[in-house]
Amino acid sequence: MNVYLLIAGSLTAIAALLHLACIYFGAPWYRFFGAGEQMALMAEQGYFYPTLVTLAIFLILSLWSAYAFSAAGLIIRLPFLRLVMSLITLIYLTRGVAGFTLIDNPMGRTPEFWLWSSGICLTIGIFHAVGLQQLKDKK
Repeated sequence: MNVYLLIAGSLTAIAALLHLACIYFGAPWYRFFGAGEQMALMAEQGYFYPTLVTLAIFLILSLWSAYAFSAAGLIIRLPFLRLVMSLITLIYLTRGVAGFTLIDNPMGRTPEFWLWSSGICLTIGIFHAVGLQQLKDKK
């Protein structure tokens, strides 16, 4: 079992569940996790948009978690595993690095949001990258 990909999948699953919790707990959670005041206000006012966006993120992160667990050897092999895992890794690493450039221009978020979320994405991306490298080295 690939421990790095198991950790990457677990961290991604936690992120997915936190997004689901934002839908359940509403505006205070949107605010706490830095979704922006506009999203929090829409959630308070009963708009469906925050739920749709957050549900989409939950579904994507859940799929990414399943792919990491598959690559780790925990569940069945999913289709296009190496390609999808490479893309997921690239997205996490790119988001992690790019987010740091938005601290001075937060675009409706707080600088702290960009700092924390970028650090988390970069960390998960590094776990993916190391895990993928170990898979490559095993061949």
